Amino acid sequence: MNNQYGSLSGKKVILLGGTSGLGLATAKAAAAEGANVILVSSNLQRVQEVLKELPEGSEGYAVDLGLEENIKNFFERIGNFDHLVYTAGENIHLATLKDTEIEYARKYWNLRYWGAVTAVKYATPYLNAGGSINLTGGTASRRPGSGWSLGSSICAAMEGFMRTMAVELAPLRVNMIAPGMIKTELWGAIPEADRQAMYNTVGNQLLLKRIGDAEDVAQAFLYTMKQKFGTGQIIFVDGGTLLV
Repeated sequence: MNNQYGSLSGKKVILLGGTSGLGLATAKAAAAEGANVILVSSNLQRVQEVLKELPEGSEGYAVDLGLEENIKNFFERIGNFDHLVYTAGENIHLATLKDTEIEYARKYWNLRYWGAVTAVKYATPYLNAGGSINLTGGTASRRPGSGWSLGSSICAAMEGFMRTMAVELAPLRVNMIAPGMIKTELWGAIPEADRQAMYNTVGNQLLLKRIGDAEDVAQAFLYTMKQKFGTGQIIFVDGGTLLV
């Protein structure tokens, strides 16, 4: 067997939403294994700050992923690469249907879903043979709760999109990581005291007795990039959420 089988050394990895949370943790983990990482965020200052935490040679770009033309231009500029990781998303928004503003709901899909669809469209021509597309879903589609109509429906839509792309773009590999509750900035809209109480309550209910860290999810993304024979799959990183 080739001793480079499954290696990220020297591979070019693009992380859309790579300056915080799951994306940043994955960028650091990939860089630690020798990958050349390229971060994308809408916030230029944040991009510049995060690059200081990564090895020399890492790249970062400020791109508004809500605009198709910006995404198209970005991939044309970057050219060929090996792996795409899409983790971009707004903060979690919970509301019952009666309290949901439909116009807001439409906009909420723009970054999490349509941004991913657009990125896959324009990234695909530049992916090297043996490359992969790695999307982000969640457990909400399988275990929804009251107030989760937007998050749950987006996760379900992403599952369908991912599986279709695995068929349509073969032999490129297309997979999805579906995290449970993870400590990231996505929960930043909730006051800190309430957020910590939520983490404790949910964590105590899980089989592993804690909620996840971004690094837990990063390891799953490393696996989907490095493995060679799995496509159209969802890997749940949820501490046992779907079993309790």
